[in-house]
Amino acid sequence: MTKHTRTVALTTLTTFAASALAVGTALAGPAGATPNAPAKAAAIVTAKAAAPKFLSASQLPPHPTSTWTAGKVTPGVPDELVFCLQDVLPGYDSSYRDFRTDLETNAQQLTFVVGSNAKADALATRLNKEIRACAARAEQSDPEVEATYKDYGTLPVEEGARVHGLHTGTSWGASDIALYSVGRDGRTVTVVRWAQLGGFADAPVKAFKKTTTTAVDKLR
Repeated sequence: MTKHTRTVALTTLTTFAASALAVGTALAGPAGATPNAPAKAAAIVTAKAAAPKFLSASQLPPHPTSTWTAGKVTPGVPDELVFCLQDVLPGYDSSYRDFRTDLETNAQQLTFVVGSNAKADALATRLNKEIRACAARAEQSDPEVEATYKDYGTLPVEEGARVHGLHTGTSWGASDIALYSVGRDGRTVTVVRWAQLGGFADAPVKAFKKTTTTAVDKLR
């Protein structure tokens, strides 16, 4: 692995095998009864309506020379978020969407739906804590890496959101910048990550805050 690739892959040092997410519930009536088609259809519509919505490609911070493309919503956790959040992930069902440009800029949205508002609040608190600690973890994982964390504050959307910045540089000159946010609406918590080569000056913080606000609004 080249030194450059080693830096870009900081967030993929640990792999995570996510269990498949259950997406439906069996509907059955009494033995010998005829299935109630309208009730079944209504239940399916309700289940779809209850599922959290994800960002679309057009809602990511605009890229100056490339358009964003969005992948499918997939059960599990994206590799790019495992390194910072690995201690939080076991035990939670989640789904994510991956976003790419034609260049090296990429983004991910990860969403959890938990059993209560209190559990969601605790999860959001823990996720923010792990992101703040990720700079120290990156330096501990590789002595040739220097990492710097920046807190960009909170956003007044639903139950709140917080925006973070993380820059990693290496002794051989590679430089990567990532923005993270954690937001909550009721029992649903979402994490958004944006990343590319560069430093803090290259981070579209204002646009990313808008993206985060949109992501949390769509959880309703």
